[in-house]
Amino acid sequence: MVLETERLIIREMTDDDFEALFKVLSDKDIMAHYPYSFDEERVRSWIRRNKERYEIFGFGLWAVCLKETGEMIGDCGLTMQNINGTIRPEIGYHIRADKQGNGFAKEAARAVRDWTFKNTPFNVIYSYMKYTNLPSAATAMSWGCTFIGDYKDEENGISRVFAITREEWKTLE
Repeated sequence: MVLETERLIIREMTDDDFEALFKVLSDKDIMAHYPYSFDEERVRSWIRRNKERYEIFGFGLWAVCLKETGEMIGDCGLTMQNINGTIRPEIGYHIRADKQGNGFAKEAARAVRDWTFKNTPFNVIYSYMKYTNLPSAATAMSWGCTFIGDYKDEENGISRVFAITREEWKTLE
């Protein structure tokens, strides 16, 4: 699976992506809203789990790479997540600190959104995050999601949920 946007190549992760992904997931500022920090083993497990997701579901979090250089700057993709007690399709993203604020998460999430509605039967795609993660919420809205509610959970205290339906997506095209 490879997606291409104006500035990005989005592809399946490999073990060779460890160093680049470690720079993203071990960054305490980027992961400040995540329930735990990432060490080397957690990053290796993250790559392993996504490779398993590709085999099982045909999707997962994918490597986000700059088209111009091939450099991996983060991840973005579709995973199945427990959102308020129900397993739902969710688009998540993490972009390296020095590349944030350039619209890369929005660009990648839009490509993943389009891929999801074109290649899966899902009629709604979600994005959720800790209620204090305002940049992630803004990114969710930038690719077409609307706020649908908050719920209490053990990991985040309060999680904020956004969603876009297939019908809403069709009006964007």
